[in-house]
Amino acid sequence: MKIGLAIGDFTWPSGPSQLGPELAAVARAADTSGYDSLWVMDHFFQIRMLGPVENEMLEGYTTLAFLAGITSRVQLGTQVTGVHYRHPGVLLKIVTTLDVLSGGRAALGIGAGWNEGESRALGVPFPTTSERFEQLEETLQIAHQMWKGDESPYEGKHFHLDRPLNSPQSLQRPHPPILVGGGGEKKTLRLVAQYADACNIFPGPDMTHKLDVLRAHCDAVGRDYDEIQKTTAYWEPIEFTDQGIEQVAEKLADYAKLGIQAVHMSIRESHRADLVQQLGERLIPAVADF
Repeated sequence: MKIGLAIGDFTWPSGPSQLGPELAAVARAADTSGYDSLWVMDHFFQIRMLGPVENEMLEGYTTLAFLAGITSRVQLGTQVTGVHYRHPGVLLKIVTTLDVLSGGRAALGIGAGWNEGESRALGVPFPTTSERFEQLEETLQIAHQMWKGDESPYEGKHFHLDRPLNSPQSLQRPHPPILVGGGGEKKTLRLVAQYADACNIFPGPDMTHKLDVLRAHCDAVGRDYDEIQKTTAYWEPIEFTDQGIEQVAEKLADYAKLGIQAVHMSIRESHRADLVQQLGERLIPAVADF
């Protein structure tokens, strides 16, 4: 099992003036202590599950570019980009740039989006749910086309690209891994089966059912289910003691039995590089064989 670090809270005790150096220390700790990946939310305001909207939130891809410059090993991605935030041609150019400058470590995390409040607040168009899912499928099609080097015009219902040129191309071939977030059974998991390299399913009692649905979609579109990496998040409080780390490892063992291959860990003290390093050094070896 692979372990990633997910950072979703930037309201840190030292304030915005120290966010740069403190985030750098956290990223270096993750890079050197065995984490497979490093993820940030792609939101403009803090989300309601983590705090009031007025709390500090960094723009996702600017943050990933900063992290790329101070790390050398971890994969870098958003968990996940709302499809309506950026035009797909621009989004693919951004992720490709991140891949090139990071030495081939970018991932495209993407979903249909849900946060109408922050979109309306900043004047970002927020289409209907059905339209966003249509846009998501078109964006995934454009991603495969641009990363394949096909410059022929793309004509979709929502997006029209006269010449989807992508130069330089991504270093990862055939393309940076695509992770589609969410567990919607009719649309999201079908898109995972058809276009994605990884899924990100919320933890809960229905995980087995969601994976069964994904398998059925794979069968329907002729995709090998085993090609897709199954990931989930870990949001529960962590006690940094031998017993606490053991309890986390036991929980991840249960996930592994369900077929989960990677877990993106969040810790409440996300500003603490020492705790990030401690968790990596103690938990990652414990779950390596799951």
